[in-house]
Amino acid sequence: MSTAGGEARPQRSPAAAAALVVGVTVALSVVFTLLGLPSAVLFASLLGGMAHALTSPTVLAVPSWSYRVAQGLIGVVIGASVTLSALRRIAGDAVPVLAVLVATLAISIGAGWLLARRRDVSLVTGVFSLIAGGASGVVAMAHDLGADERVVTVVQYLRVLVVLLTMPLVTAVVFRPDQAVGRLAASDAGLPRDLVFVAVSLAVGLVIARLVRFSTATLLAPLAVAVVLALGGWLGDVSVPTPLQWLAFALIGVQVGLRFTRASLASITRMLPVVLALIVAIILATAATGAVLAWLTPVDGLTAYLATTPGGLFAVLSTAADSGSDVTYVLAVQLCRLLVILALTPLLARWLSDRPGR
Repeated sequence: MSTAGGEARPQRSPAAAAALVVGVTVALSVVFTLLGLPSAVLFASLLGGMAHALTSPTVLAVPSWSYRVAQGLIGVVIGASVTLSALRRIAGDAVPVLAVLVATLAISIGAGWLLARRRDVSLVTGVFSLIAGGASGVVAMAHDLGADERVVTVVQYLRVLVVLLTMPLVTAVVFRPDQAVGRLAASDAGLPRDLVFVAVSLAVGLVIARLVRFSTATLLAPLAVAVVLALGGWLGDVSVPTPLQWLAFALIGVQVGLRFTRASLASITRMLPVVLALIVAIILATAATGAVLAWLTPVDGLTAYLATTPGGLFAVLSTAADSGSDVTYVLAVQLCRLLVILALTPLLARWLSDRPGR
């Protein structure tokens, strides 16, 4: 089979493709752990998925049920880390957090406007391709919003990819957290109680998620159940066993990596240099807002950086949990931005449609 560029690529069997992804993930996880990178499994699985997707046309997808379980597990990991003291501190920082949310939205719209300077990109498509946060929700609504859903899908997930590739490196090189070595704290409750905690949080949370059916419910519902159980103290000081955390991180990373086939990237080939430059600019600009947040509030630099990172919610929370930063704070800021963006999306689309465009 040949690609658009005429290069022949091997047609792997699904079993061989899965073996490649798992092999690369395991090998790189060991290497990244030894190098002290945060979220080593997440980073390695992302590259494992890409190793197959970019070298073979064989379609390999993570089963939807396993991805939901992974999202739920990430929610339980975060829920076990939520503290009342952190929630109170966030309430006191409401004004700076709101200012960061507004700044991020403005940065996204500005980048989308620049992308729309191209003759082949409408203003609606440009803005929703680069809006920071809620990639899955924005992609799902792209067609109804009047945007080019193909461009929005590829650029949104390319943004998530770049965020995921740079986040562990920035965390390790710039902030050098003590815990950023791929090891997550164990609990004092013991394995049986930890497993009960995970099973109840995950089972009840995913049932609730199926009933309420809103964006990110598979993360938030298990998270809410886990918060109730953890803060209630009925099972003691509980957490998610480390192997289950690694499994969740791997499934999240592989899911993103497998999206980047040569065909998907070829669909935006002509605008790829501009898109990449704008994505990097968004990451730098939002990092600057994180620095401002750290300056205006008592929160540390790493927590502020992760709280303002433009996208990749599950990966950001995974890195926060694995690097010793304030997970509750990161979750609150990221979640607020996500909800604001998803709520404003229809109004923003209507407003953009009224602007002069091509």
